[in-house]
Amino acid sequence: ANFSEQVVESFPSDISTGIYYGWACVGNGDVHKMVLSIGWNPFYKNIKKSVETHIIHTFKEDFYGEILSVVIVGYIRPEKNFDSLEALISAIQEDIKEAKRQLELPEHLKLKEDNFFHLPESKIPNDH
Repeated sequence: ANFSEQVVESFPSDISTGIYYGWACVGNGDVHKMVLSIGWNPFYKNIKKSVETHIIHTFKEDFYGEILSVVIVGYIRPEKNFDSLEALISAIQEDIKEAKRQLELPEHLKLKEDNFFHLPESKIPNDH
């Protein structure tokens, strides 16, 4: 789930690029573990900074246009380039394993239940 340019530009300018972990929720749905990349994606030679969220869950359908709420809990590693797509995929798989491990810690697990993830009814799009 990629954030729009407008959202990316609203992130603090001094936030370090790299890979983070935390919690994510689509609309008023369940809260899931996630890995978040902030940066330039050097492997793909992006010219604009992006913020991409990988929710560690399989959804039955797309959720374009929905509100995505995220809480960044911790930092995994800095952004880096890769020699091959296979090396990138392998690093992503390791990042996911690390996020799952970290988010099982009691101090991180309790954030999953935070009221931040419960949207007021007025913020939920009418067609969903």
